[in-house]
Amino acid sequence: MNISDTERNAIYRNIYLRRDVRSDFKPDTIPDDVLMRILEAAHHAPSVGFMQPWDFIVVKSTEIRSRIKDGFEQANHEAAQLFTGERREKYESLKLEGIMESALGVCVTCDRQRTGKVVLGKTANPEMDIYSTVCAVHTIWLAARAENIGVGWVSIIHNEVLREALHIPEHIVPIAYLCMGYTTKFSETPELEKKRWQSRLPLEPLLHYDKW
Repeated sequence: MNISDTERNAIYRNIYLRRDVRSDFKPDTIPDDVLMRILEAAHHAPSVGFMQPWDFIVVKSTEIRSRIKDGFEQANHEAAQLFTGERREKYESLKLEGIMESALGVCVTCDRQRTGKVVLGKTANPEMDIYSTVCAVHTIWLAARAENIGVGWVSIIHNEVLREALHIPEHIVPIAYLCMGYTTKFSETPELEKKRWQSRLPLEPLLHYDKW
């Protein structure tokens, strides 16, 4: 089945309008049917060997999210010490999560044992299950944006905090903790670009043909 020009344009528009949302969350809850549409889309993400190594932990509990927030604060303090001078001041001024303000959290995990010891497509590069799970994370982001729901990836947290707070088994790898919720606005430009932390690189110097 071919995609129409209108559908194609909508896909590209969604990609360009996707943002990492960390603030301006509304108190509105996400309806269950909307959340399931997003997670069903993530469950259709590409995976090497069709291993589908992901699980999704939906986190609504204020108590559990508070524990995750504490873990972020600790890791964020550690991160700040790695910067100096004006760079540290700017880092400390950034809003880098919306754990308590968002409607809910979703922890995306990878089961590295799901399809056995020998997996099609994973034999030469055993980390392909991790990469496949990241595809599910990106699919959540795009599907949520299509629903006008903001998503923010909380990467500044130690995996052991998530393991303990969410009772994640030892053989399961936490890949991403995502804050999700309706937002008052989506920034026209990425937040870190707007705050002049980093600029988008031009494509041309990153593009190679036949060899590096």
